[in-house]
Amino acid sequence: MEDLDHPRTVPGAADSILTTLEAFGFEWDSSVMYQSQRNEAYAAALETLQAKQLIYPCSCSRKEIADSAIHGIDGLVYPGTCCHGLPPGKTARAWRIRTQSAVITFDDAIQGSISQDLARDIGDFVLKRADGLFAYQLAVVIDDETQGINHIVRGADLLDSTPRQIYLQHQLGYLSPRYAHIPVATNLQGEKLSKQTLALALNRGDASRELWQALDFLGQQPPPTLANAPITELWEWSFVRWDINRIPKVRSQPSQ
Repeated sequence: MEDLDHPRTVPGAADSILTTLEAFGFEWDSSVMYQSQRNEAYAAALETLQAKQLIYPCSCSRKEIADSAIHGIDGLVYPGTCCHGLPPGKTARAWRIRTQSAVITFDDAIQGSISQDLARDIGDFVLKRADGLFAYQLAVVIDDETQGINHIVRGADLLDSTPRQIYLQHQLGYLSPRYAHIPVATNLQGEKLSKQTLALALNRGDASRELWQALDFLGQQPPPTLANAPITELWEWSFVRWDINRIPKVRSQPSQ
């Protein structure tokens, strides 16, 4: 459960997510892991990276970065102000990892070959934030390793984050999972369906129809008769007929 950002965590949201997953027929193999209870594991990983001299403290504020940084593929590229030591009179606010001109290339099962020059496209990225919270990129890498995750299927809005995570996996001595990034559902304006764009929430009471729509969106061509079938019947059909090669090889597409 990605509840890492305490100030933004909504009470009851985690339970609502789990209840919704159950309504749609999802199951999990063991107890649910909560990021909010994992600080010791994240701190240990940070210490490992520090011992390898791969991370450094950063004193820069967002404004300072914005004034001197250039735009990359996922926001501002950190200009390296503190990579050789804190400026005189400055104190550490965050911790960053040295990208060391690394070029990360991997084969995504849907999107194909992906390559990213971390230093040029992203810059030295944050692992522990100025507010004391561990960053998402570090947390998910540690969590995936702890749980033995070997396949990750998720939205293509996270595709540009994957090279950072693979880089961290390499530095920590982990094996990298195999990745498959599915198209993100958008509205007619090209905006990702989310709370921010006022998209409707999933309807637990109509799980079969909405799961049918998801399968159709992903190119699986489920028969119309299954739209009102019991959720177990729809899953049984999916287990037999699922074909990853039918998924559109795009990062986003409008939802019907």
